[in-house]
Amino acid sequence: MSRFSQIFCNFALDMAFPIYNIVDLIFKGMLIGMIASAPMGPVGVLCVQRTLNKGRWYGFVTGIGAAVSDIIYAGITGFGMSFVMDFVNDAQNRFYLQIIGSVVLLVFGIYTWRSNPTKNMHHSGKQRGTLWYNSWTAFLVTFSNPLIIFLFMGLFAQFAFVIPDHPFEMVIGFASIVGGALLWWFGLSWLVDKVRIIFDENGIKIINQIIGAVVIIFSLIFLFGTTTSLFRFF
Repeated sequence: MSRFSQIFCNFALDMAFPIYNIVDLIFKGMLIGMIASAPMGPVGVLCVQRTLNKGRWYGFVTGIGAAVSDIIYAGITGFGMSFVMDFVNDAQNRFYLQIIGSVVLLVFGIYTWRSNPTKNMHHSGKQRGTLWYNSWTAFLVTFSNPLIIFLFMGLFAQFAFVIPDHPFEMVIGFASIVGGALLWWFGLSWLVDKVRIIFDENGIKIINQIIGAVVIIFSLIFLFGTTTSLFRFF
């Protein structure tokens, strides 16, 4: 088969991918992006501080830097999982992976709920710097924590997100991860800017606990749904 024919066949295969699957992939990608971005880790606290001290857009570009780092690690995770898709595509193995993914999310939610993001907080100065500088430093802060790969592995397994035979759809899926992350950072910087008069370190703790509680609830729902479906294999 010529190179052109192969490209044409791959394109035709992509076009045959049902539109509702694309919509489902976009929804999953945005959800993954928001879940990965939401916990108030170092970059989340940095986003809040910069929004309070420098302005809303400085907080938002901080989130953009974090989103760029996240999509790099998401791409590494997806690329790695694509090599084991024969194992993943087996129905029973997929259920086990989804259980593991649910447990990872549960542990992540408990850790988020119990953690105090302000404990080792370094207060951001009032000297603004450029938007590029604020985005770049946030990228470095996020990129220095490769452990987020385990979170992406759990999320990808839970949502059956990797579809290696449909590269066009996967590009859309990964773009949706970025979209979900940016939506979170935009909403967070907007909210903090609107309530800046009453927002303090306690507000950061409350947001973090709410996020942790939501992740715990959804992980338990996923775990219950997956385990009940798994019973049919026994």
